[in-house]
Amino acid sequence: VCLCSRDVPSVDILVWSELPTGAGLGSSAAYAVCLAAALLMVCGAISCPLQEGESTARWTEEELTRINSWAFRGEQVIHGNPSGVDNAVGTWGGALRYQAGKITPLKRVPTLRILLTNTKVPRSTKVLVAGVKEKILKFPAIMNPVLDSIDAISQECQSVLEAMPANPSPEHYPVLEEFFDINQHHLNVLGVGHPSLDRLCQVTASHSLHSKLTGAGGGGCGITLVPPDTSPLAVEAAKQDLCACGFECWETKIGAPGVTLHCCSSLSAQVLHALARS
Repeated sequence: VCLCSRDVPSVDILVWSELPTGAGLGSSAAYAVCLAAALLMVCGAISCPLQEGESTARWTEEELTRINSWAFRGEQVIHGNPSGVDNAVGTWGGALRYQAGKITPLKRVPTLRILLTNTKVPRSTKVLVAGVKEKILKFPAIMNPVLDSIDAISQECQSVLEAMPANPSPEHYPVLEEFFDINQHHLNVLGVGHPSLDRLCQVTASHSLHSKLTGAGGGGCGITLVPPDTSPLAVEAAKQDLCACGFECWETKIGAPGVTLHCCSSLSAQVLHALARS
């Protein structure tokens, strides 16, 4: 299937990313979403939403759906049988609920400040998923309640996140921190933990911060929730201790907008420098 339905001029595509590849952070989906949006716009299948004087703009819901559909095709080329979650998050941004193959974007969720840590421990999603399935088949009476509890955590977390914009109370963060801790323990029970992730949780706990794995587990990456009242010194100390373990650590946010068209003047100096060097 061809994305462009008519002849278009030859183009050079330059890709620059701060996301490490193969770390379970959805870098391939981010690439697929951006590429789909760019090519669809070049061939006239979606509009150019950027108006004069604007620094950024987003497409209509219908156009985002088209971008997501083509990005999913790109993910199929890369991964074979993807869930569609990563490209949906890259397209719409924010947060979404994924259950039994159904993807539902969540409305009115806050932007959360986090530390994203790469343990640099390689892992195989296929092997980890097979291990979980084996445990469930071997001990269904034990493992199924664990899965039910993880589902309940997701639902409770969704309720808290959706309540936060209308009622931004500091009391929400201790609840989210408890969810992080409980979820991480459950994931260890499922067998997708790793000593590197345990170490990550221990290091951040020493700075009164709460962490959990993200992605497939077995190494890979973890996220640490940073409440608004966390002191800059505590954040910096946690980052230094994590790097001292041989990990890579970035401070970032989740819940940000999805695919967006930027004018050149809105790009950061770091991005412009990287583009200029190519």
